Amino acid sequence: MKDILHCDLNGFFASVECVKNPELKKVPMAVCGDPNTRHGIILAKNELAKKYNVVTAETIYSAKKKCHDLVLVQGNYSDYKKYSKLVNEIYLKYTEKVEPFSIDESFLDITESKNLFGTPYEIAYKIKEDVKHTLGLTISVGVSFNKILAKMGSDMKKPDAITVLNKENYKKILYPLPVKDLLFVGKSTCNTLNKMRIYTIGDLANCDVERLSKKLGKLGVMIHRYANGIDSDEVEIYGTKHAPKSISKGITFPEDITNIEDLIKVARKLCSYIAENLRKKNMKCTVVTVSLKDNLFFTINRQKQIFKTDLYQDIVNIVINILKENYVDGKKIRAITIGVSGLENIDDEIQLNIFDLSESKKNEQAKKKIEYATKVLDEIKLKHGSDKINFGSLIKNNKN
Repeated sequence: MKDILHCDLNGFFASVECVKNPELKKVPMAVCGDPNTRHGIILAKNELAKKYNVVTAETIYSAKKKCHDLVLVQGNYSDYKKYSKLVNEIYLKYTEKVEPFSIDESFLDITESKNLFGTPYEIAYKIKEDVKHTLGLTISVGVSFNKILAKMGSDMKKPDAITVLNKENYKKILYPLPVKDLLFVGKSTCNTLNKMRIYTIGDLANCDVERLSKKLGKLGVMIHRYANGIDSDEVEIYGTKHAPKSISKGITFPEDITNIEDLIKVARKLCSYIAENLRKKNMKCTVVTVSLKDNLFFTINRQKQIFKTDLYQDIVNIVINILKENYVDGKKIRAITIGVSGLENIDDEIQLNIFDLSESKKNEQAKKKIEYATKVLDEIKLKHGSDKINFGSLIKNNKN
């Protein structure tokens, strides 16, 4: 049986700013993209701000209404990358199997480390204290026998805490919780489960998997496994994730599509999936491909070069152009697949300060704002579910 940790830095952006300027620890403060606009959003907040119910992703205007004395700090992403790397270097003192999950989260496989450093709880405590005393940052640690339960554990107690979910106690702790608390159960999935009279994680674990599969497809099977404490995903050795050659996503329609507007709606969703996966893999693409299969099973493939990107907006614009150039209105389309290739790793040493935008370079400014908004969107989706927030074009099209 494996011993897995999930280490989650508490209020990471805000904590780094407080390390840089200790006076900020004495006041309610929050990190945002641009303190001078009330339409900006909160990226992170310290413990004092949390007491005023300031929350991540709300507007600055809303946060200031809750806490008039809230101190706003413009973030510096290059500093956060630097501290993220320093934290992972501390983790590497205890195991080579360290897999960053996001800028402020990492999985650790400490199965082979017990002879050197003690029990899993003792190792978690040593790491937590090491980070605190070395860098002045706090972490919450989940300790379990797989990645999904370790992640669940780190979310249960914050800040500066350790939660153990083992074979003996995980059902007792998790099963009474509302099903929305399970990772990857977002709002729409939760509503579907509730309509099936599945209200708790225990209800989900005990539900017939065939019933879930019919209603939710692969997602239903996956969350059923997670609810039952089953996850075989391995923790990668630091820096050795295998780079894919391409990423694609397709769908076969239950009924043939006969107009370009509906094709574009579907394409937007597929492009969102592809862009998210590019960023998760720390890669950018240089080629976009669209495949259309008609009702007679004839397939056309079209591709275009693109300046290397991982942004949804860039990819979807190319796809829409390809569709407009190649689709004849009224033609019956059975399936569509969108793919990207020519993938390149993003250089971790490139430090782009996405918060410090030059007025003299308007095109770069707009690009960096999109990159910044996309990074924030990814963080929120990762922590709270993919249906909590999305691009306006996707939300609009979902309503149509």
